[in-house]
Amino acid sequence: MSATNITADAYSQPPLIWKPYQKVLFRISFIFFILMSIPENPGWYTQVFTFDWTSLHYRDLYDIARFQPSLTRGAGYYGYADWLILLVAAIIGGTIWSLADKKRNEYNVLYYWLTVIIRYRAAIGIIGFAFTKVLPVQMPYPSTGILNTNFGDLTAQKIYWLSISIVPWYQVFAGVVELSAGVLLFFRKTATLGAIILFGALGDIVYVNFAYDGGVHVYSSYFVLFAAFLIAKDIPKIYNLLIRERYTIPVNFNIQLQQRWLQLTRIFLKTGVIVLFLFVFFYVQLNNFIYDPYKQPAAKGIAKLRGYYQVKEFRLNNVSIPYSPQDSLRWQDVTFEKWTTLSFKQHKPVVLDLSNGGGSPMRDINRTFELAGVAGGRRVFYYEADTVNQVLYLQDKNRGANEFALAAKTSLKKKKSTYKNFLSDQQEYELLEPDGLTGRRKKGITSERAQETDRNTMVLNYRTTDGKEVVLSGVDEHKDSVYVVLRRLDKKYALKPGQLNAGKY
Repeated sequence: MSATNITADAYSQPPLIWKPYQKVLFRISFIFFILMSIPENPGWYTQVFTFDWTSLHYRDLYDIARFQPSLTRGAGYYGYADWLILLVAAIIGGTIWSLADKKRNEYNVLYYWLTVIIRYRAAIGIIGFAFTKVLPVQMPYPSTGILNTNFGDLTAQKIYWLSISIVPWYQVFAGVVELSAGVLLFFRKTATLGAIILFGALGDIVYVNFAYDGGVHVYSSYFVLFAAFLIAKDIPKIYNLLIRERYTIPVNFNIQLQQRWLQLTRIFLKTGVIVLFLFVFFYVQLNNFIYDPYKQPAAKGIAKLRGYYQVKEFRLNNVSIPYSPQDSLRWQDVTFEKWTTLSFKQHKPVVLDLSNGGGSPMRDINRTFELAGVAGGRRVFYYEADTVNQVLYLQDKNRGANEFALAAKTSLKKKKSTYKNFLSDQQEYELLEPDGLTGRRKKGITSERAQETDRNTMVLNYRTTDGKEVVLSGVDEHKDSVYVVLRRLDKKYALKPGQLNAGKY
């Protein structure tokens, strides 16, 4: 006797004889979606077994949930080359299968298990996507530096992301929609509704990523494709019910496992997946929201310095430079963020960072949402502070600018890095909230520090009494002496301050 039997509800009956074209399409689809659902990168499996499961970071579970075919690393055909390769392989495999299995009348059991794989793959993936919006960290509220950047100096992608970030409750709503789709996909009776919600929600994301050059069009299309497959069998029924307004009987497939150990295994696996990707994932994402935001630096900046400043006086090599919007040397304004970032504006081009701001980096210096997609001459520096002696050790966060400057100064031969960290590993750990210092964060800080390359650096002393006026003096990245007097402006913005902000600053 077979370990599984397929049954139908009393009012429905799965087809016992499939049409020839249905069998051919199913064979191709089966191979294609199985290939699309299996992580082909060995690194994925390595990560699963090397995570510190006693001190999970949200990114640990996110990396399990977030994978897609990457045979060509997204090259060609707008990033869909991998899909085309797998489709060709599926067509070849499906043709061979059709020639070898001509007498088969139906694939009801295989179809059921394929829908299970697709449902769970889509559910886990979209839940990983959703939690970064439910607890809004995917699109952070604009930093002070961004709020003081000209609109025309923002890329299309940045404009779209900021238009979502300034309405955090909309971002939460979008996350709830995605989360609802994922939860519904876990259960057979609600899977079609979940697939419809998923198709609509991610279809919109595909469109805006093409429209605003967002770069996530392939991954969002991945879920649209999975949702479309799940909906396909019900389209005639939905049309009959909603458009023709006729009495409609759904066809429901349901597997009955005959052996007790298979029944218990099913319950155990389903419960484990739901607990891990709903409840545990929510907990680690909440911890991330409070203590270690997705894209924002987590360490607190110097509270007394936070704010937006006009440059009252600027001296370079002891020569005073008066204000001029066309001057390429003088700083025009300065911002200190809540975290350890200083930015200033110059009338000088910068190398554009076209990333989406990071998220996986574990060091604050490598989280770059403040400069990603921002032009207009705004320089962004990470700082480590000696608050006793009032010294800021600043490093350029723009890797493109660093590489460009270094290439201009050195030969094409690879030069050994002379980069030195101001703080030790342990001191960098101590900048973070203990609850945010997960196993992944510790390992990431250590490994990223070991891989650091030369950066543009500055060392500046700071003096202030109440933060209203700040004096910076020291050496800039060109080894020139600078002396800057800053006056804080309590600037009123058209936007109301964010009421749902990540991080504990």
